[in-house]
Amino acid sequence: MPRDVMPAPAATPRKGEANARRVEAMIAAARRRRRLQTLLPWLILLGTCLVWEAVVRAMEIPAFVLPAPSAIGASMVKWWWPLLDNAWQTLLTTLVGFALAIVFGLVLGVAIGSSALLYHGLYPLLIGFNSVPKVAVVPILVIWFGIGAVPAIITAFLISFFPIVVNVATGIATVEPELRDVLRALGARPVDIIRKVGLPRAMPYFFASLKIAITVAFVGSIMSETVAANSGIGHLMMVASSRFDVPLVFAGLVVTGVMGVLMYALAVMVEQRTTGWAMRGQAEQQVSPMGGA
Repeated sequence: MPRDVMPAPAATPRKGEANARRVEAMIAAARRRRRLQTLLPWLILLGTCLVWEAVVRAMEIPAFVLPAPSAIGASMVKWWWPLLDNAWQTLLTTLVGFALAIVFGLVLGVAIGSSALLYHGLYPLLIGFNSVPKVAVVPILVIWFGIGAVPAIITAFLISFFPIVVNVATGIATVEPELRDVLRALGARPVDIIRKVGLPRAMPYFFASLKIAITVAFVGSIMSETVAANSGIGHLMMVASSRFDVPLVFAGLVVTGVMGVLMYALAVMVEQRTTGWAMRGQAEQQVSPMGGA
């Protein structure tokens, strides 16, 4: 070997240690970011309550106008059993209406998304019906079904039905025409295309619609309970407002918000376990040591 030709130097241990420390630092930063994301909603909620309490006490706002969070908490402790009993009734009616919306919305969404004829025929009717305020439909439901849980179930169904239909139809319709042509050339039937390609493609849209629909379903149930029910959070809030018990009204709002958040979290959990493949890029970006920010 000529003396003027030297072998390439191998990677120094210092460079490897530096890369390892860089990877560990990025992993630690990702973990801190996840912990902050977990704590941030609680910190914001706590800060909001503290500011709310301070403003009410400083301005001496009467409780029948704007109760302080401490007064709302005291009312929740005092009336915990009526709140729990009526919350259970509201949750049941909401879940029944939401389940009906899932079944009918999924079926109709698949039909509309896979057929241009149904799309042009039914979509304008769905848009027009969704534009009608559901509070105007409740008196009609009372005439047909009487006062009770049935109008609340139907109202929850009607108000959560449209987002599911629209998102499922969008997911089915976004299958590329070229892919459809290839599958037809390979002998696939339209049902096979929908089942093996269209439905998996629509699943992220479907679960996105569920997270919207479950929250608005509570709106429909409580809206109906304020008009045509003998139980439920909406009925309890109307009784409390007639007695000017505003802290109890706010307590009903808090209970409703908690139920909505829990159902939203359940939908997110099911979404992550079912369609995690659709969000793996975002997850890798958050936890990968080789990611950017």
